[in-house]
Amino acid sequence: MTLLLCLVIVLLGVFLLANVAGNIASITAVFVLALLGFTLLGVVSGFIGGLLWLALAGGAIVMNVPSVRQKMLSVPLLRYVRAVLPPMSQTERDAIEAGTVWWESELFRGNPDWKKLMDTPAATLTEKEQAFLDGPTDELCAMLDDWEITYEHNDLPPHIWDFIKKHRFFGMVIPEEYGGLGFSAYGHSAVVTRISARSVTAGSTVMVPNSLGPAELLLHYGTDEQRNYYLPRLAVGEEIPCFALTGPSAGSDAASIPDFGVVCREMHEGKETLGLRVNWDKRYITLGPIATIVGLAFKAYDPDHLLGDEEDLGITCALIPADTPGVSIGRRHFPLNQGFMNGPNSGKDVFVPMEWIIGGQQNLGRGWRMLMESLSTGRGISLPSSGAAAGMAAARFTGAYARVRKQFNIPIGHFEGVEEALARIGGLTYLMDSGRRVTCAALDQGERPSVVSGILKYFNTANMRQVLNDAMDVHGGKGICMGPSNYLARAYQGVPVGITVEGANILTRSMIVFGQGAMRCHPHLVAEIEAASIEDDDVALEKFDKALTGHITYAINSGAQAMFHGLTRGRFANTPVGGPTARYFRRLARMSAGYSFLADFTLLFLGGALKRKEKLSGRFADGLIYMYMCSAALKRFEDDGRPEEDLPLVEWGAKYCIYQTQVALDQILRNFPNKWVGLVLRGVIFPLGRRFRTPNDKLGREVAKILLKPGEARDRLTAALYHSDDPDDVTGCLEVAMDLAIEADPIEKSLKDADLRRPYSVEYAQWLDSLVDEKTLTRKQADLLKASAKATHKVIMVDDFPTDFRQGASSGGVVSGDLAKAS
Repeated sequence: MTLLLCLVIVLLGVFLLANVAGNIASITAVFVLALLGFTLLGVVSGFIGGLLWLALAGGAIVMNVPSVRQKMLSVPLLRYVRAVLPPMSQTERDAIEAGTVWWESELFRGNPDWKKLMDTPAATLTEKEQAFLDGPTDELCAMLDDWEITYEHNDLPPHIWDFIKKHRFFGMVIPEEYGGLGFSAYGHSAVVTRISARSVTAGSTVMVPNSLGPAELLLHYGTDEQRNYYLPRLAVGEEIPCFALTGPSAGSDAASIPDFGVVCREMHEGKETLGLRVNWDKRYITLGPIATIVGLAFKAYDPDHLLGDEEDLGITCALIPADTPGVSIGRRHFPLNQGFMNGPNSGKDVFVPMEWIIGGQQNLGRGWRMLMESLSTGRGISLPSSGAAAGMAAARFTGAYARVRKQFNIPIGHFEGVEEALARIGGLTYLMDSGRRVTCAALDQGERPSVVSGILKYFNTANMRQVLNDAMDVHGGKGICMGPSNYLARAYQGVPVGITVEGANILTRSMIVFGQGAMRCHPHLVAEIEAASIEDDDVALEKFDKALTGHITYAINSGAQAMFHGLTRGRFANTPVGGPTARYFRRLARMSAGYSFLADFTLLFLGGALKRKEKLSGRFADGLIYMYMCSAALKRFEDDGRPEEDLPLVEWGAKYCIYQTQVALDQILRNFPNKWVGLVLRGVIFPLGRRFRTPNDKLGREVAKILLKPGEARDRLTAALYHSDDPDDVTGCLEVAMDLAIEADPIEKSLKDADLRRPYSVEYAQWLDSLVDEKTLTRKQADLLKASAKATHKVIMVDDFPTDFRQGASSGGVVSGDLAKAS
């Protein structure tokens, strides 16, 4: 009985610490009541009991008497923080302060307010956006021949360029008042998704001017004169923009760019003009080889103090016409045989008048902040959209191929090995598109979530690799033989491009997501660091003590929350819905609590040393990434009206993400710098062990079934794709073949049941005609079987070429030969 009462006291105490005690005084009261209960039960008594009461009394005095707390706790800790933490640089401050904090902070802090997520309006297209998607976008997709683009031209053909400019694809983010389309983030994403699934080259070409480029920077920071001049020209493609940030010695560490501009006076257009003499060397610049206007990031210096006392002015952004003397432009790279224009450019002593700086002279040195805030928007749309597009294409086309392609007289999609790959494709695609939709919804509500954009860019590009690997495995030889009928290989080749650009994934995971996330999402960390940087000791101590008190309360609350949910297996965690997905909201809340406590304790335990523990940081990033993607899938299911047919997809995604979050926390604990501390932390976070499992085979089979037949769930999953039912289209033929194969199935089964097999020496069509003559089949049935066989044959055949057919370009340019396609 005593043991049971002790357990009740522990559970009640943990519950009160997690949910009721909101300040140091109430936390102290909970500890006093708990110790009193143990004393009354006789569990705590004698010398040990006296020590515990003495320790509790001492702790209560230290924590609850401000003067004592400051002297014994805050002053030593403030001194320590000042000693170990270097001053925050302006670029670090800009990166941390850029954009906004959104749903990721709720997950980080361990007690997510589901109302904040569920009240975010679902992403929807306006009538104008839907019309553009169904009109010019579908028309463009029908025109795109990716083999022609990537093999014969290594570029978009002229008529494609003309179409893109005519219909203002480059002006999606530009408001209508400047001649653009004025699309929402979701409308912009929908167009990029549809085009990217058809052609990586076309998608990238349309993507860049609407992402991190001059238009976005001009809209937020440009002068009225700059907006009025450039935006109408950019919208219709009269000006082709690029933005030059990356160089040979500054890639992911973009803040260390060596490119520089020196403030000077020079003659410009017949008069002495204040400006900068700029030198730069850039590479990997998309649209660079054909750009007419170069957006440039460089460091500005004023050694002659023409502007004031400060010499190092900081990173600056300018717009430079490509025909300006000293600009070298026009050569190109070939990123994994993709045809989009990408190349180096450089400048030697290029004079840049102050009016060419984006926003004018007043924005000298503000470029890094401008870039961080613009990147938080564009990075949340462009590459995540192309990743989701790859997933949708893999899901729809691999499912159709696996239904049409047979071995041992069985569609290969019915083999468990293929079924496993299809389940991954379907489940990951649901997650990627859910993240895309929910993030776009936040952007359209005015959020600029820099951490979320990094999360989504990482997850969607990394899992683009996974789904395309699975798709290639299912297609086999069909996927590896290049040619006009291969709809998979170019996307597969281009995967590392998306993983590398706009923040390489390795560094995004190991340094940025958790590094920025901890600073942005933690409720007290930035306040403590800022307090430590205040020179006035009295003011610093007052602010630091306040932040520290809040931090200690937060740490105890989150630890108690983690243990309570661990002991109760999350059954009492909050959920905004009922029904089959409610348990996943509860499990996610449990993981969030464990994550919050572990992250906070690790920050306290390691301090600034955590910055060098990139493996730990990467695992914390994994946890935050998977929690965000899980919540996106659950939110998407609600936004879609909870369709029963989609339940396997959302359940697969939720189980997968929750399990992966558990793995991330487990790996942090296994590799914690202090083994014994790690064991104690494990007891708090996983008091009953690791309880979550991966999606089982039965659930995977249900997901695979969705991809193997036409249906509402399949259509919803791939709704953003360009759909064709043209039998001569590279992917339209798949749809035709699958429909015919399903319609022909009962007839084929009846022939098999009757033990009727085609003689090896007789053509299939001839055999069917003989069955019609014998009255075994009707003419309509025979014609259906013929049509199905012909459509299937078209799908499974691959391209072949003459033996002297040369690939690539000679010194005279691209060489294209006569194609000998199998019919």
